[in-house]
Amino acid sequence: MPRSALSPFRRGLLLAAPIAVLVGITGGTLAVTTGSSDASDVPSRGIPEAHAVKPVRTDGEAVVQVMAHPDDDLFFMNPDTAQSIASGHSLTSVYLTAGESDGRNARRQDPEPRADKAAYAEARQNGIRAAYAEMATGNRTSPWDRTSIATAGGGRAELDTLRAHPRISLVWLQLREAGSITGDRPHSLHGLWDGRVERLESQLAAGSPVRDGFAYTKDETVKTLTGVLERFTPTFVRMMDPTPGLNDRTGKLSDHQDHMYGARFAQAALARYAQRPGRPAFAVQNYLGYSTGGLPHVLDPRATEAKLRTLKTYAWWDHTDYCGDPAGCGDRKVAARPAGHGWAQSVRYARGGSASWVQRGAGKGELYAFSVLDGRLAVWHKDGAAAWTGPVLRPGAGLDPGVTSVRLPDGRVAVFGTRTDLDGEYRREVVTSVQSAPGGQFGAWRSLGTPERDDEDATSDIGLPAVLVDRMGLMTVYVRDGGHTMSVSAQRADGGWGPWRPAGGRDLRGDPVAVTDAAGRGYVFAGTPRTVLAWTRPAAGGPVTGPVPTGLPATTVALSAAPDGAGGVRLWFRKPASGDVRSARFAGTGRASAVTDAAPGGVAGHGAVAASGGRLAARAGSGAVAASSAGGPWVTGRGLFAGAPAAVPAGFATLGLDGRLNWSPWER
Repeated sequence: MPRSALSPFRRGLLLAAPIAVLVGITGGTLAVTTGSSDASDVPSRGIPEAHAVKPVRTDGEAVVQVMAHPDDDLFFMNPDTAQSIASGHSLTSVYLTAGESDGRNARRQDPEPRADKAAYAEARQNGIRAAYAEMATGNRTSPWDRTSIATAGGGRAELDTLRAHPRISLVWLQLREAGSITGDRPHSLHGLWDGRVERLESQLAAGSPVRDGFAYTKDETVKTLTGVLERFTPTFVRMMDPTPGLNDRTGKLSDHQDHMYGARFAQAALARYAQRPGRPAFAVQNYLGYSTGGLPHVLDPRATEAKLRTLKTYAWWDHTDYCGDPAGCGDRKVAARPAGHGWAQSVRYARGGSASWVQRGAGKGELYAFSVLDGRLAVWHKDGAAAWTGPVLRPGAGLDPGVTSVRLPDGRVAVFGTRTDLDGEYRREVVTSVQSAPGGQFGAWRSLGTPERDDEDATSDIGLPAVLVDRMGLMTVYVRDGGHTMSVSAQRADGGWGPWRPAGGRDLRGDPVAVTDAAGRGYVFAGTPRTVLAWTRPAAGGPVTGPVPTGLPATTVALSAAPDGAGGVRLWFRKPASGDVRSARFAGTGRASAVTDAAPGGVAGHGAVAASGGRLAARAGSGAVAASSAGGPWVTGRGLFAGAPAAVPAGFATLGLDGRLNWSPWER
């Protein structure tokens, strides 16, 4: 199919829009955002006017990444980091700890040098600066300006700005690291979060312009991060997974304790920052850490090669003195294994990857789109041929990235997600909001609780809910729990919800997905490292049975499902180490038909695929959205986006990193 034949990427005239919305053309798709300040109090349909909070408009995207260590971004967030650098927009990477480890900058097979934590911290900084400079300019020696800035927590931080691209910044908070992946280290982010130490001391890099040490309390650490957010006003925040769960074999944390508790400090800072007036709205993306190495590889060979090249620059692979610093030009510990433990071959979102966040409403052509901005549910609305309006932010903070939605038989829409409680004991729970009537207002958030006993048992590690709806409109919610099995809660006839109960499965990863075919048969799918499992419900209703083996090969875990228009359903997934989109058909049982490629050419990206009526939208290797219509070739747009696309018969949507809804009608 020629490029001009697919309407989502054609440029068109700027159409007139209602006062509450401005419709523009961005990267070939319709970008929907709030309009003038005079329209800021106009609520979207279905949202009470008293609750119609409009996010502050911004003129462009600004990304802030928060990591515990130098290299967390390169191992676990790339290629997303490199794509943000290539976009030309603002990117700020914030490192909580100095990453000083044992102070020995050497591979294990090298002679053991004298321990010097300040020098090793400096060498890691040099490696990060070289890696970012190379990604931005092609030259690892492109100069940086290093300055000392005051923090809101009462200490000082180092701010580095790339001279050739001053919108690229590095912020070094230089707190002491744990020095152990899971060991008992009270003087750490973990110990500070749990109150085992009153203050956590700094560890300054040898060449840092910050010369005087300091120590932060838990609250001062949150204040410091909040101050960084206020300085750089992000529209999109990347961070590690605050609930990585436990290793099934050892019972210990599946990720580095600094990753987990650094992410929790970031969560707390974002919750505080969300209360600040006058800033742009922001979305959040969580990344899986160490455990991604034990799952099928995600990236295609070309993307892996580029990621590994950046890691080798950071690792000071050639060991030449190109930086002129006696501390060293990079992290020689990483030079022993620059791909990590399978980390260079993958990137995975811990949550926020749902492809079911756009939903049909009750009216003809009526659509709703849902996302999470400022930790609250953001709602856009489209009434038939009218333009999109919104977003408006629903009351209720603490929502985690990513929501899913379902349409009930009477036309009402229900939204599901998870919410984190930071005020008391750390706890994540499943929540839902349902329209009071078709086309009406969304009700208050209702908690369905959690299948987890407490945070300590499995770090509150639950996935995004998948939901089946029966013909009576009763819903059943499926959640991947911290034991990597399925848990289920069913709605009762009186509208209440039953307790969480086990539904089987083993070694489940990612988020389950649910779909109902034209005959009313229900399917729930969940990935494992080796295959996909299925749970099925007969058309006449009754209990869901399973899990049963689908017969599918390994996937990259991110799944989506949709009716196929021929009485069955299709499950969509990515081929490991390629990113190519594939599908399998199901018709009445949990056994899959033959696996087929989705469209010619492939897109070599990652994440869930949005599908509707044989039309597809997915993340391409460039980070932009790609679309395929009726089996035609993939056509790629421009601009980065959060999470996964969502598709309905009228078109597909993405959420830009600037917080705008991008809508693309399908070709008719």
